[in-house]
Amino acid sequence: SGGLKRRVLLARALVLEPDLLLLDEPTNHLDIESIDWLEQFLLGYGGALLFVTHDRAFLQRLATRIIELDRGRASDWPGDYANFLRRKEEVLNAEERANERFDKRLAEEEIWIRQGIKARRTRNEGRVRALQAMREERSRRREQQGQVRMSLQKTEQSGKLVVEAERIGYAWDEQAVVKDLSISIMRGDRIGVIGPNGIGKSTLLHLLLGRLEPDSGSVRFGTKLEVAYFDQLRAALDETRSVRDNLADGSDTVLVNGQPKHVISYLQDFLFTPDRARQPVKALSGGERNRLLLAKLFTKPANVLVMDEPTNDLDLETLELLEELLLEYTGTLLLVSHDRAFINSVVTSTLVFEGNGRVAEYVGGYDDWLRQRPVAGQTLSVKKPERKAVTEKPRAQSRKMGYKEQRELELLP
Repeated sequence: SGGLKRRVLLARALVLEPDLLLLDEPTNHLDIESIDWLEQFLLGYGGALLFVTHDRAFLQRLATRIIELDRGRASDWPGDYANFLRRKEEVLNAEERANERFDKRLAEEEIWIRQGIKARRTRNEGRVRALQAMREERSRRREQQGQVRMSLQKTEQSGKLVVEAERIGYAWDEQAVVKDLSISIMRGDRIGVIGPNGIGKSTLLHLLLGRLEPDSGSVRFGTKLEVAYFDQLRAALDETRSVRDNLADGSDTVLVNGQPKHVISYLQDFLFTPDRARQPVKALSGGERNRLLLAKLFTKPANVLVMDEPTNDLDLETLELLEELLLEYTGTLLLVSHDRAFINSVVTSTLVFEGNGRVAEYVGGYDDWLRQRPVAGQTLSVKKPERKAVTEKPRAQSRKMGYKEQRELELLP
């Protein structure tokens, strides 16, 4: 599996005890137990460590200095990830204010040059050249600030009950995968699933979706269910076909909330340029493949989202946007992930594989499970989870330009 390959590669690097250790996305495809072991090892490692990661919990625990690549520039930030976030927010706020001043000045200059033409005045050629430079700078800034724009399709609400499993069991080669599991999943529940690689998390999803028949027990489904499934193995992608054909199957448009949208325009919302959209899937990076899968997923109206390892290879900005989208989602979510920060932020309860086919449900996310899990010789009673309240983050107010200046900007190419 991907996780075992990753562990072999890590072992080859660590056994040499190098003075400098370079790790590129070391937590991808590792289960939580392996990530925790790796963190403990690296905390005791005496050499220099340089690593690339989008795992925020891993970053917070290990990094003492962060180098960020953003819009073609490298920035050096001392301190941990939490400190980086605070200082980055300050820099972005200052940059936004500077951009507003720049745009206001540009709008004023556009008014000046148009008025100068109308009045047949002699124009200041130096000022005209400066205006052209400002136009080019703004154009470059707009090109650099590409951001994923995701939205979920609207659909009919499901019935109150989504899935009810009663004492289900399933075995593979006489090895128990799930044993005597009973669970009721209600509309609006956001349920995480965690456990070691290969233990049967995807199998559990298939049982709860009706794709597999349990060996024992029963599964009952609610009404008006529309399921969209994010496939961990990416089996839905045809490697030889282009990105656009994988999405739209040869059509020029996709339906977004019942309205046709050109496939290239839709893919640009997921940061695919027109040229990239015409290339075969086999040419894509891991992060691009995940963005394509998200693009496919969000063309399907769904009141039940099933996501199996959706965060692998996603950049932090896309990951956080996906997080916000799922928090606003009013349907039901089943999520398999080894991303501890993502689970903490998104889910209302967690199903944990505890060995020998036992699957237990805990209120809250990963950190909540750590606090609740039983210690040796102690039995933990588990309460039925309640949905977390989602609060909207306050938006910072910004000074707006005048109407005339705003119109001048909107008319720019």
